[in-house]
Amino acid sequence: MSESIEFSDFFRILNAIKEGEEGKEKELEEKIKQYKNANDSKSFLDELGKIFIQLGIVELYKYTGSKDLKAISILGKEAWDELAEKNEEQLPRHLANTMIENAKDNKLQNTLSKKWEVRPREVNKHIKPMAQYITEGIIEFLE
Repeated sequence: MSESIEFSDFFRILNAIKEGEEGKEKELEEKIKQYKNANDSKSFLDELGKIFIQLGIVELYKYTGSKDLKAISILGKEAWDELAEKNEEQLPRHLANTMIENAKDNKLQNTLSKKWEVRPREVNKHIKPMAQYITEGIIEFLE
């Protein structure tokens, strides 16, 4: 990727929830609301990442049927296998595919290219790697 972007603040909140820190769930919900619109983005990559993070967490909730991230983070292999069977797809593939399909369905490459004055092709070439990057971060939190 051409610019340095990272979402360590977001993933720190996830890890704090996993560790049982009080009040972090509310902080996460606020961050997710912020990321949905991504109004404070610094670049098209930053905006794309924020949109994908928000989508990834919402999809994680749907996939597991729970908004309790602490409980989700301690699920065992058997529970994940059952969820994969129920959802007809492993979580990593599901998250990445959902992000990529959402970008296509919402013509995100056109929206971001106009907003950030970059070619649609430039945005498009980062959609799949960004989906993988964000998915890996979420999966790492769960391990």
